Amino acid sequence: MDYQFKEDFQWGVATAAYQIEGAWREDGKGENIWDRFCHIPGNIAENADGDVACDFYHRYQEDIEMIHKLGIPVFRFSIGWARIYPDGPDKVNEKGMAFYEKVIEELEKYQIKPVITLYHWDMPQWLQDIGGWTNRESIRYFTEFCETMIQRFEGRVDKWITINEPWVCAFNGHYWGDFAPGLRDFSAALQTVHHMLCAHGSVVRLFRDKQYRGEIGIVLNLCPKDPASEKEEDREAARIDDGFSNRWFLDPLFKGTYPEDMIEWYTGHQVVMPAVREGDMELISQSIDFLGINYYYVEFAKKCEGRWPLYFDTTTKDYPITAYGWAIVEEGLTRLLMRIHREYGQPRLIVTENGASFADVIEEDGNINDDRRIDYLKRHIKACHKAIEQGADLAGYYVWSLLDNFEWSTGYQNSFGLIHVDRRTLDRTVKKSGYWYGKVVSGNGLTDEDKMG
Repeated sequence: MDYQFKEDFQWGVATAAYQIEGAWREDGKGENIWDRFCHIPGNIAENADGDVACDFYHRYQEDIEMIHKLGIPVFRFSIGWARIYPDGPDKVNEKGMAFYEKVIEELEKYQIKPVITLYHWDMPQWLQDIGGWTNRESIRYFTEFCETMIQRFEGRVDKWITINEPWVCAFNGHYWGDFAPGLRDFSAALQTVHHMLCAHGSVVRLFRDKQYRGEIGIVLNLCPKDPASEKEEDREAARIDDGFSNRWFLDPLFKGTYPEDMIEWYTGHQVVMPAVREGDMELISQSIDFLGINYYYVEFAKKCEGRWPLYFDTTTKDYPITAYGWAIVEEGLTRLLMRIHREYGQPRLIVTENGASFADVIEEDGNINDDRRIDYLKRHIKACHKAIEQGADLAGYYVWSLLDNFEWSTGYQNSFGLIHVDRRTLDRTVKKSGYWYGKVVSGNGLTDEDKMG
């Protein structure tokens, strides 16, 4: 093979609770912020919601069997916090816990390793009602929830992810307002980041203190931030974009500080900085077993006077794009992995999400020949291999996503899945990309015929 991976490299697929589970009020589940946000008309494309989603809650056996048949050894999924603590922090909903018990049992049946995300954006509404992540008490509540889950499934879970993409939760949810909980306050978004990172650190400290078995880390959405032109103002815009999206998370996690240039920028533009208490940065920067990276594109930044407090906009330049409008730049993944390797202490890395939305067509024979998705995945798997050759400690690669699912503010308009889900019947159909990925996994790399120029 041209692109052979090491024997212990972990191939997987990724999902999230609200995007696939459905059963939004079943078996005692409480309301979460996405239930509330989606039920407000106009928030989601075509007024879609996750009430049913892919109905994984009832079809998990079918879906896990499909993972097994494709030969994929790792399944990343998340816990719905409001399914465990529906009404407050004091009482566990055992019916909700039983669901995740059954999912793990089904994975064990096929020897598929579970990787569990403890927070994938679906905070219980009872906690949002008292401020959510802007309330420092959220750190304690999140730690207690995580302890409940880790205690229950310790030794049966390969890897724990504390939080998925705090940037998205903070800024889409608390600044732009197009994600739950729908706030529009940049200073509140920065406070949200800080509390989420402290909550992550609190759970890592608990994990170490209790000497739980397994590994623990966090997942960030990261990408290179390039200037849209050679103009100095666009170079400056790219630096601010990088500080805003990448370094504001990487620096506290690995260096124990927020980047000084961004603190100066924010305070110079009248942003209220987050309240940082003594010991917070030490809490945030504890050692983790791995850093998960969700990678989809490169951003090209350009100066934009009207966009307080960042004053930049982004473009895709002349690159091909996905149906989501994201630039396809596979070499950006290699660059990103190598940058983190060089600048942040050579951490163990996992690509915890990578994939593409395209307008899939169901042929008359029922097949879905999604060759563009296959090409996208090929290019990015090759980019991973290049990073490993250059010295990055990359331990795994997970495709987003297993299923065509609820894609947040775009509803069901964007399809990322290796498996198609019919929106009327919820019937599943494995796409050509799903079978192709299964062959990549079985061969532990790209075969000669998959070689790219």
